[in-house]
Amino acid sequence: MTDFSSTDHAMMAQALRLAERAAYTTKPNPMVGCVIAQGQEVVGEGWHQRKGGPHAEVFALQAAGERARGATAYVTLEPCAHTGSTGPCADALIAAGVARVIAAMGDPFPQVDGAGFEKLRAAGIAVHQGLMEAQARKLNRGFLSRVERGRPWLRVKLATSIDGRTAMANGDSKWISGDAAREDVHRWRARSGAILTGSGTVLADDPQLTVRFGAPTEFVPPLRVVLDPGLATVARGRIRQGDAPTLYLHAPDAKKPREFAAQHAPVPIRDGRLDLHAVLDLLAERQINEVQVEAGATLAGAFIAAGLVDELLLYVAPVLLGERARPLFEGLMIDDMAHRLKMRIVETRRIGEDVRVLLQPDGVAA
Repeated sequence: MTDFSSTDHAMMAQALRLAERAAYTTKPNPMVGCVIAQGQEVVGEGWHQRKGGPHAEVFALQAAGERARGATAYVTLEPCAHTGSTGPCADALIAAGVARVIAAMGDPFPQVDGAGFEKLRAAGIAVHQGLMEAQARKLNRGFLSRVERGRPWLRVKLATSIDGRTAMANGDSKWISGDAAREDVHRWRARSGAILTGSGTVLADDPQLTVRFGAPTEFVPPLRVVLDPGLATVARGRIRQGDAPTLYLHAPDAKKPREFAAQHAPVPIRDGRLDLHAVLDLLAERQINEVQVEAGATLAGAFIAAGLVDELLLYVAPVLLGERARPLFEGLMIDDMAHRLKMRIVETRRIGEDVRVLLQPDGVAA
């Protein structure tokens, strides 16, 4: 096991901060940062900014110039060894003459998966991995979920009163949370590959599901996904307005309207509803890393019951809505305490007048 120094930790922490700068622009690629240092002196740094553009190592090597020779390269993900939109980063590091590469983690993408490390070692470069790996995995939990599990990372977003209600009995939910919380939601949307809802929400609330308030300066618009078994919503609503693409997922026997030009795809039916596992498989095939579900209690509960929720983003407002208001989830059918679904709190943060709570079901690890 490698003993990493305090300098190694400081440099990798900076590389992780650099990687996170591209949280809104790299999808579907992973976020990657690179720092090149001579001892304690940083001589170059960079991050992968967008799909098809130079990788983090390229930017860092350009900044370092000749000072990269004999230096240590700290990178948050294994350097690639294949030619995609750009050339292999492992070759660039070899050509620059770095003496050592420290990576937070390997890259499970099949075209890399150890090949980058192997190429570096074959060129005589010392390679170490595992420094701050947990932080690196958390940063790219969506990409890793798609590559390793074959499905996107699924986050359910809900706004709730302190008595666990999401809307009045008549469906009115505007607005439980305050302005600051709603702006915060848009930043979470901006980092998502897709925002998913159900036909019931489209019919009741007419949402846009776009990134607007408090949005970052630059982002890749997330795909809007509507689960609509019978294609009941295709002729109405704001869900197809604006620049963001929209995808309708429907039952195999759904009748498509004439001149229906929107993106759509059939999904198998399981237990009388669209197969949610198949939905996520389809989105993974479309290179979606993170899905943010913004729907009512029925669909949110269905994802929970199917064991597909990786993260719960809960905005708790200091209000009471009463027992006749609608609950957070429906359909869980929990009859005794022994079968309760355990969640762990990952983070709590005050957002304006509300509290944002990030939770994960027991057994889920980033």
